[in-house]
Amino acid sequence: MKRYIVLLLGLLAVVTAHAQFDPQMGQYMYMQSAYNPAAVGEGDLMKVAGMHRMQYISLRNAPMSTWFTFSSPFVIGKTRHGAGVRFLNDRFGLFTTQAFYGQYAYRQKISKGYLSVGVDLGFVNVGFKGDSVNLKDLEDEYHADGANDEAIPTASKSGMKFDMGVGIYYCTPIWWVGGSYSHVTRPVVDLDEKSDLKLVGTMFITGGYHFRLKDHREWVLTPSAMIMSDFISWDVNLTLMCDFKDRYRWGLGYRIDGSVNILLGVDIISGLQLGYSCELPTNKLLVESYGSHELMLSYGFDILKPKRTNKYKSIRYL
Repeated sequence: MKRYIVLLLGLLAVVTAHAQFDPQMGQYMYMQSAYNPAAVGEGDLMKVAGMHRMQYISLRNAPMSTWFTFSSPFVIGKTRHGAGVRFLNDRFGLFTTQAFYGQYAYRQKISKGYLSVGVDLGFVNVGFKGDSVNLKDLEDEYHADGANDEAIPTASKSGMKFDMGVGIYYCTPIWWVGGSYSHVTRPVVDLDEKSDLKLVGTMFITGGYHFRLKDHREWVLTPSAMIMSDFISWDVNLTLMCDFKDRYRWGLGYRIDGSVNILLGVDIISGLQLGYSCELPTNKLLVESYGSHELMLSYGFDILKPKRTNKYKSIRYL
């Protein structure tokens, strides 16, 4: 516990601190517009999706993240586009983040798929719960007898700044690949006159492929991967999903930094998808917590071809 408090205080003990990674996501393949604006409007479906992640359950002040996205394709003349919004509510220790973005993507037909380029434009609000800091837990010469530290706010503080992200995405009926970069503007959020927080951009690279078994057409295997990096630290997530009859799915994932992921999903009705993942650390955190749990719900409905009601053409609805 003391190490955790020292880490938080260290982030605010200098005039400018660097943000941690953008939140991790186990079911990244089902909400790609949450981190890549170029994926907004992918396919022919208008989509509403939400995901909630509770990380390292039972640890005090453990990370907790909620994503919400709404996206839709649309056509202008002979050109295809995508637009939507996304919202993030994230908590890590005594830090909180709320972010809201409008998204746009231009889609160009190339070969058997579409190449998209997209942009996020919005605002990010970062807060610090200074009134929850307890210096009495520290036993060092700088904080003896619970003395205040001028570099640490003693009340809840927050600040808001304009933010921007960019992405590129290529998708066919059987495979996809994409890359994006968040916090292009590198916003510096002022918490008070003595401390601020610099949001460092995160690079996301994702890709996946659908293998429909030749002799068992109702079975589809989908290997995929996500790489996250601020070019100082790296996070690599490898996943293999198995779909049965385009409705039931389960899979396994492995995060290079030390965790395994169990994923389950079902299409409740056509277009309504429920997903769950349980990520278990392979290090000492397994003894201290009940792992990380993630729940996802999405609904997609066809707006470009309203007459078709029994078949969805999307990388996530085969």
